[in-house]
Amino acid sequence: MVQKYQSPVRVYKHPFELIMAAYERRFPTCPLIPMFVDSDTVNEFKSEDGAIHVIERRCKLDIDAPRLLKKIAGVDYVYFVQKNSLNSRERTLHIEAHNETFSNRVIINEHCCYTVHPENEDWTCFEQSASLDIKSFFGFESTVEKIAMKQYTSNIKKGKEIIEYYLRQLEEEGITFVPRWTPPSIATSSETSALCRKQAVSLAVVVPDAAQKEGQSGEVLSNPSGAPEPVVGTPDDKLDADYIKRYLGDLTPLQESCLIRLRQWLQETHKGKIPKDEHILRFLRARDFNIDKAREVMCQSLTWRKQHQVDYILDTWNPPQVLQDYYAGGWHHHDKDGRPLYVLRLGQMDTKGLVRALGEEALLRYVLSINEEGLRRCEENTKVFGRPISSWTCLVDLEGLNMRHLWRPGVKALLRIIEVVEANYPETLGRLLILRAPRVFPVLWTLVSPFIDDNTRRKFLIYAGNDYQGPGGLLDYIDKEIIPDFLGGECMCEVPEGGLVPKSLYRTAEELENEDLKLWTETIYQSASVFKGAPHEILIQIVDASSVITWDFDVCKGDIVFNIYHSKRSPQPPKKDSLGAHSITSPGGNNVQLIDRAWQLGRDYSMVESPLICKEGESVQGSHVTRWPGFYILQWKFHSMPACAATNLPRVDDVLASLQVSSHKCKVMYYTEVIGSEDFRGSMTSLESSHSGFSQLSAATTTSSQSHSSSMISR
Repeated sequence: MVQKYQSPVRVYKHPFELIMAAYERRFPTCPLIPMFVDSDTVNEFKSEDGAIHVIERRCKLDIDAPRLLKKIAGVDYVYFVQKNSLNSRERTLHIEAHNETFSNRVIINEHCCYTVHPENEDWTCFEQSASLDIKSFFGFESTVEKIAMKQYTSNIKKGKEIIEYYLRQLEEEGITFVPRWTPPSIATSSETSALCRKQAVSLAVVVPDAAQKEGQSGEVLSNPSGAPEPVVGTPDDKLDADYIKRYLGDLTPLQESCLIRLRQWLQETHKGKIPKDEHILRFLRARDFNIDKAREVMCQSLTWRKQHQVDYILDTWNPPQVLQDYYAGGWHHHDKDGRPLYVLRLGQMDTKGLVRALGEEALLRYVLSINEEGLRRCEENTKVFGRPISSWTCLVDLEGLNMRHLWRPGVKALLRIIEVVEANYPETLGRLLILRAPRVFPVLWTLVSPFIDDNTRRKFLIYAGNDYQGPGGLLDYIDKEIIPDFLGGECMCEVPEGGLVPKSLYRTAEELENEDLKLWTETIYQSASVFKGAPHEILIQIVDASSVITWDFDVCKGDIVFNIYHSKRSPQPPKKDSLGAHSITSPGGNNVQLIDRAWQLGRDYSMVESPLICKEGESVQGSHVTRWPGFYILQWKFHSMPACAATNLPRVDDVLASLQVSSHKCKVMYYTEVIGSEDFRGSMTSLESSHSGFSQLSAATTTSSQSHSSSMISR
């Protein structure tokens, strides 16, 4: 398996030329890197004007590996070839390195880049990426991989220290300014030379003063003022090291790499709809930074959030009054670590009454709103306390818990809530304090604990009786001033006291079933199944030409081909359902075919858009400006793998990909809307509509003047 690494953007608050002067001091050898024994220049090129300087070195490394492994391999040193391409005109340095030793068994490639910061020309950005592919190594492949990753990680950490070390060395020698490259004709000008000398003198005075303000610790990136420093902008919306440390916490280089690579993949496949960096990191932590596993569960969660409009739940959903009166839970200040604190008086809550009065779905939606509020409070506390806070603490008081709480439908609702929260809000619970656990608690714990993730279970602290008042109790985690009054503290807690729900508010099973259906079908998205030979099609009737058909869909499973057709006559509606304006059937997975098999393309209907192949996991938004009135058919069709042209046999990759599509079935989740041209805000470069809720969900697209359409596929 190929191991990959991608660094965040490291920002040096020094000019590019000064960084280059510090970098060159690493050669021919560097005492700060013991494994870097020596280097020889094997090739060098300089342009006539001095702007381009390319130098190729052969580097000798003493790898820290077991003596037995070195003896088996038959080498004492490992050699790498490094090529540095400096462009002083563009102010860039590109570094490419690869291994020369064992190149037929192990392939190592590294690329580093120093560039000028896009928003401050006196700052320098640094990035690096690398890949490791071990083909074979005398049966020690796993050992070599671990050694290589360990050595590389340690060198990554030293990289910043080395540049800072040589910057301090330059400063001690009185070198605080290096003039920029200028063409020879300008450089010989006496006026320009005088100006450069003047700048050098002035900066030589200014830079030491700034260094004194930063302190003698040698930290190049520290904040002189001591005030909260704004996050440094980086090109192409990349993550920089300062931002990660300030808002996401201390991560190892490999953890940083996992975050950046997963984030890049999401940007390519879910443009405009990716979660925040903190949430991406939660999914990675929940899967021990296994990118493939984290990507799988995150894509499922993104589809779930989109289908049920979870992103808008705090703004669009108001909890029923019964919940506000009888749900004994609420937010209450924060714990000693700055985490938001949620208090739940479960023992005082009538779970049976709430389920009977509201149903499972309303309770689930309320819990989702609590989790969304928790995410918002974590962001606020991160800003308030000046350190990353990505989880909250939950305090559960079980006084009053009895067999009534073990009512089977109530336990069933609790288990489902746990399942949904575990799948979509990983690593959001920092600590769970369970107080005053009665004798019946072990029964409840036996029922729910198998559904709780092992990592989450380790965060549980359980206190029986009044044990929470002693050493190692509540005071270790919550300040005395905010301990709720019902636990013997002095702080008034505004959490509802709960109590029995009046039976007059109970609802019949039929009423709850209808209400549950209403709650979870409040989504503008429809689901459809696409089979081989059975595409899914919807009908849109257009009365006025120049109307705009917009669409937004996700390919949840399999690969599909998206087509748009136009016909002057309406196709016959399917027998199983009558067609509305958009031919939308039940909210579950459905399949509707409209184009009659007797119809001929070019005679009965015509294609108005080129077919668009969409891969599994992609999110597609787009629009089409209609030229003619009539009937437009949007079609999602199963995508068959093409055979190899030379042999008419399928390729191995195609066969493996086709095996992933079970029973030749695909699934899409889609939304369509027709917008009048006068309502299409601004121009055809945006999907924003003054009347459309679709504008909140889709990203900007561009329009082709030839096809009068636009579509953006997130790849």
